[in-house]
Amino acid sequence: MDHPLTLEEVISFLLQTPLFEDLDPGELAEIVQIMQVQRLRDAQPIFRENDEGDSWYVIFDGTCVVTKNLAAGGDRVIALLEPRTCVGEMAVLDGSNRSANVIARGETTVFRFQRELFEDLLETGSLAAYKLVLAMARVLCQRQRSLTAQLSEVRAEPHLNEADDFTRKMRDIVDTYTVSE
Repeated sequence: MDHPLTLEEVISFLLQTPLFEDLDPGELAEIVQIMQVQRLRDAQPIFRENDEGDSWYVIFDGTCVVTKNLAAGGDRVIALLEPRTCVGEMAVLDGSNRSANVIARGETTVFRFQRELFEDLLETGSLAAYKLVLAMARVLCQRQRSLTAQLSEVRAEPHLNEADDFTRKMRDIVDTYTVSE
């Protein structure tokens, strides 16, 4: 994408993004005021594991890969993120450090929302900011329900008698749920 984005393009895109779907165009215009557009090169990190959680992002164009650092060295790919995916939103809620790496795969454009500016909107009583927090909470609840269901299934699997199988299965589940951080 080489041309500058118009406000209409950004608002139209966000209205079709699940986290923002309950906001009206006026509320989105308020949120867009704190948004930064970042264009990333191939292999450029959005953030790295253990970085400060100072922002959250929406992928506008391109793809990102989520990796987890392995204790033995190297990285393990745990997810691919497509346009309209939000990532890092937990940092807005709890300020924790990143638990995974998120790296551009090819030319990628993301919208960045700084936690500090978002918190300023909350402090001023912005309905749009409160609606986004509610949407984030809903996403987190859905992820928790899904995780609970997966853990219940793993626990009930009779063929997981060996510790290695159980450990591998649990590692896969944990990796899946670090994507949003």
